[in-house]
Amino acid sequence: MPSVKLSSSTDNHQHHLHYQEAGSGKPVILIHGWPLTSIMWEYQIDHLVQNGFRVITYDRRGFGESCRPWGNYDYDTLTSDLNELITALNLSDVALVGFSMGGGEVVRYFSKFGGKGVTKAVLISSITPYMLKTPDNPDGVPQEMFDKMLAAMKEDRIAFLDDFGETFFGVTLLNNNISDQSLNYYLNVCSQASPHATIECAKSFSSTDFRSEMSSVNVPTLIIHGDKDETVPIKPTALEATKVIKNNKLIVYEGEPHGIWFTQKERLSKDLVTFLMS
Repeated sequence: MPSVKLSSSTDNHQHHLHYQEAGSGKPVILIHGWPLTSIMWEYQIDHLVQNGFRVITYDRRGFGESCRPWGNYDYDTLTSDLNELITALNLSDVALVGFSMGGGEVVRYFSKFGGKGVTKAVLISSITPYMLKTPDNPDGVPQEMFDKMLAAMKEDRIAFLDDFGETFFGVTLLNNNISDQSLNYYLNVCSQASPHATIECAKSFSSTDFRSEMSSVNVPTLIIHGDKDETVPIKPTALEATKVIKNNKLIVYEGEPHGIWFTQKERLSKDLVTFLMS
C-alpha cells in the first residue's frame, strides 16, 4: 500500500500516512470525517474518476492504515500531515474536499500554508468555523454534550459508536436512510481506529475555533450541509462559513442528516463534479 513518510518520524517510530489514488486529470484530495477512514469515499471516488479527475484519499493519523502515534492530534499537526502528502506527491491545481472534521484541515491549510497549490475548496457537513457553544457563539453545541461523548467513549467506545451511527445517518423509527448491513459495516470501520486517536480528535474538532481563519480561504468554495444535521448543526457551521468565506456557494440538503456522503451519495457526487468542472 502506498504511504508517505512523515517528518515526525524518529529512529524508534516510523510515522506515515496511507493513501490511495485513482484516475488521472486535475487532482482532488478527499479528507474523511471522524471517526471514519478514507474508505467512506467509495461512491464519490467512482463518479469523480469517471469524470476525468485524479482522486487521492488518505487515512488521517490514528485511523485506517496510517500510523498511530500516541500524541499530536491537534489541527496544526493534522494539517502538516496533509501538507506533507501534497508536497510528496508534487501536487498543484488541487481541489481540497473536507467532510465534517476534515473541513478543519481544509481551512487550516489556508491559514497555515497559504493554500499553496489549492485552487478550489469544498466543505461538506463541516465543523468549521466553530462547533462549541460560547457567549459569542450561541448556536454552538454545549460543552456538556462533548463531555458526555468523551465519557461514553471511555466507558464503552463500541456502544457509543453504535448509537452515534444512528444519529449520524438520521435513523429514526419513521426514517431509515441506510441498511442495517451498512450501519454495521461503518461501525466496524470506526471501531478499528485507535481508541486514543478517536478521543483526541473529538477534542480537537469540538474545541478548535477557526473563526479568525475562515477569511484565509481565498479560492472558490462550495459549502454543502444537511439542515437536519444533529451531529454538526448547520447554524454555527455552514451558515456562518458563508458569511466569512468571500467566494462561496452554499447548497443546503433539505431534510438530510450529517452523513450525506451516503444518504445522498448520487446528488453529492454530481454536485461535486459540477463545481469542480466549473
